[in-house]
Amino acid sequence: EVQLVESGGGLVQPGGSLRLSCSASGFTFDDYAMNWVRQTPGKGLEWVSSVGRKGDITAYADSMKGRFTISRDNVKNTVFLQMNSLKSEDSAVYYCARRGSTTGDFDTWGQGTQVTVSS
Repeated sequence: EVQLVESGGGLVQPGGSLRLSCSASGFTFDDYAMNWVRQTPGKGLEWVSSVGRKGDITAYADSMKGRFTISRDNVKNTVFLQMNSLKSEDSAVYYCARRGSTTGDFDTWGQGTQVTVSS
């Protein structure tokens, strides 16, 4: 079945770095743009970043620009999120999501990986 599995989250101090990974299976990976979305109790769902299907076009929410980098490996069917200069406000569950080619909906989600930024 179509599946996305996130990994790489954990506890990190402010200013630290983490790299998240999302492994995809069950579909033609390079047919889809991929996204990272995060969720907190206060803000709910917040879009973080997207990468086009070839990996050459990327976009970021304003608060992540200059700190986060999204990339993908279409051979390994994996999308990454490199997070640097982490802040406490970045604490959230981070989800990998596939964007449907016809509706534009995020039609497939992973289970998420917890990122906690705290001293």
